Amino acid sequence: MELLSQDEISARLAELGGWEQQGNALHRDFEFKDFTEAFGFMAQVACISERLFHHPEWSNVWNKVSISITNHSKGGITDLDFDFAKRVNAVAGD
Repeated sequence: MELLSQDEISARLAELGGWEQQGNALHRDFEFKDFTEAFGFMAQVACISERLFHHPEWSNVWNKVSISITNHSKGGITDLDFDFAKRVNAVAGD
């Protein structure tokens, strides 16, 4: 898996709702009606992470979940990060 160029990242982000580039990672903040909904979302994202063997940096405060994903072994953003983000968006209903 190769690193994507800045042009490739920009083009893909234009097609991927809600995500932005923060340094060498893709990032998105999610907000839910309450903690239970946020925690349920996190459980689904954990399953995605395990299937892809690609794990995010994330945090949860009550009804908010923040996710950053990067390919640490490659030192930046790859196809795998975009695959992860698309699957997370599907779970979120986007």
